[in-house]
Amino acid sequence: MAALNDLLPQAAVRLDVRVADWREAIRRAGGLLVDTGAATDAYTAEMIRNVEENGPYLVIAPGFAFVHARPSPAVLRTGMSWVRLVQPVEFGHESNDPVHLVVGLAAEDSGAHTAAMAALAQLLADPATAQALQDAAGPDALRAVLAGPEGEWDGAGDVGGDGDDRPRGGEAVHERPVPGQAVHEEVVREQPGAAPQAVHKILTVCGNGVGTSLFLKSTLEQVLDRWGWSRHVTVEATDTISAKGKASEAVAILTSREIARTLGEVGVPVKVVDDFTSGPAVDRTLRDIYDV
Repeated sequence: MAALNDLLPQAAVRLDVRVADWREAIRRAGGLLVDTGAATDAYTAEMIRNVEENGPYLVIAPGFAFVHARPSPAVLRTGMSWVRLVQPVEFGHESNDPVHLVVGLAAEDSGAHTAAMAALAQLLADPATAQALQDAAGPDALRAVLAGPEGEWDGAGDVGGDGDDRPRGGEAVHERPVPGQAVHEEVVREQPGAAPQAVHKILTVCGNGVGTSLFLKSTLEQVLDRWGWSRHVTVEATDTISAKGKASEAVAILTSREIARTLGEVGVPVKVVDDFTSGPAVDRTLRDIYDV
């Protein structure tokens, strides 16, 4: 699996950039993908069209837009770009505007960059690290923050960043449920003494299934780990089209407000999460699903 610094070369980082609006911000992120050989100019147009057609669901956390489109012939290899803005711009998101950080992703498929997305989600969920990324003086300093204090970030640790279950913003985490209490009756064992088999599935959904849904998947999996429910509940990141066909397999869908409107009624609860990197927000949503 590719790591963050493997996907984000120094030449794909621009700090303190001035843009007029969200389209220009995406063009700057797309231009860096072109310059570093990850995509063609056509991919930049596809990213802009994605927002025009699906809304600003790509703004997945306060001030942060993760811009991308579907894998296509315009993607030459999986890569990322990083654009930090001098003045934030509005994407039209109800709760996460204005945006000061635009990260671009060109993905060949939904697999190779999964670990990098999980690592980035955890970095942005930690207030101190997020501030360090915002304050980085140059590309080298930014890449050093992305690498973590002991080399490349390994994706370990709690959402919220400090290892003591205190999430971002100082908000207290609720008391953890008893592991498996809400799914206990449905847990099956292949034989006496065998580990419980996962019987529940939750879908995290975005427009394309290769970017923002992976951020939400990572955060949800961290919360499930903290609860001790990982063996009872699996998480699958997918796109809007596939989600409609897979909804019958799931107990719930987690997604953005814009994608929830697109999905409509699918036969299972569709829960909106405004901040895809917030452990407390996902914790509350999971409690709502299981009434705990």
